[in-house]
Amino acid sequence: MWSICKKELQQFFSNLTGYITIVLFLLVNGLFLFVLPDSNIFDFGYASLDKFFELAPWILLFLVPAITMRTLADEFKGGTFEILQTRPLSRWQIVLGKYFSVLIVLLFVIIPTLIYVFTIKSLSTQGGIDSGGILGSYTGLFLLGAVFAAIGICCSGFTSNAVVAFLISAFACLVLYFGFNALSRLSFFANGADYYIEMLGIDFHYRSISRGVLDSRDVIYFISIIFLFLLITVKNLRKK
Repeated sequence: MWSICKKELQQFFSNLTGYITIVLFLLVNGLFLFVLPDSNIFDFGYASLDKFFELAPWILLFLVPAITMRTLADEFKGGTFEILQTRPLSRWQIVLGKYFSVLIVLLFVIIPTLIYVFTIKSLSTQGGIDSGGILGSYTGLFLLGAVFAAIGICCSGFTSNAVVAFLISAFACLVLYFGFNALSRLSFFANGADYYIEMLGIDFHYRSISRGVLDSRDVIYFISIIFLFLLITVKNLRKK
């Protein structure tokens, strides 16, 4: 499993793609946080990273599918999946190896944003920020990225075209992240069902963790979604 993970990481960082991914994530967030009007923290007037944690999920929604789109699609396209199956690895080990490689890439993407925390802290007139809320938000952001990674790998396993895998996974991530929230706002569900429909969406649980309270129900939700999509991926590989 770890040999698969290591191979995926070497491929990702063997060219400029991996580094460009990290730089773009930091650049886009930096522009919105410190440069663009109506979204930068200087106009906001408070030492808070709320703007970052509102924007980051939407960037990850496209960034993570771009990272995962080649994980299995290229194996099918290049005919290397048959070779991969001859190795003494189960399908779960193959899938988890690729999945953990994406999680490590996500860490490389998210960890540099800690500079925003130190920047906000230094700009604060009181010299302090809501550390609990920021810790919860980072936890939620990583879990969110982990869910998107599972969805992306699952979608990549259904096609040999990386672009198609990207489009399908980005759409699936969008539906699971915001679709249930939008559906709950329909007047048809205003009789009390709107709350339970909203609970099905990722956005509901991400916002819950971002408040700084680590609820076991939210963690179980994220783990369940991750396991479900990885299970679908393994089942799909067995058919192939």
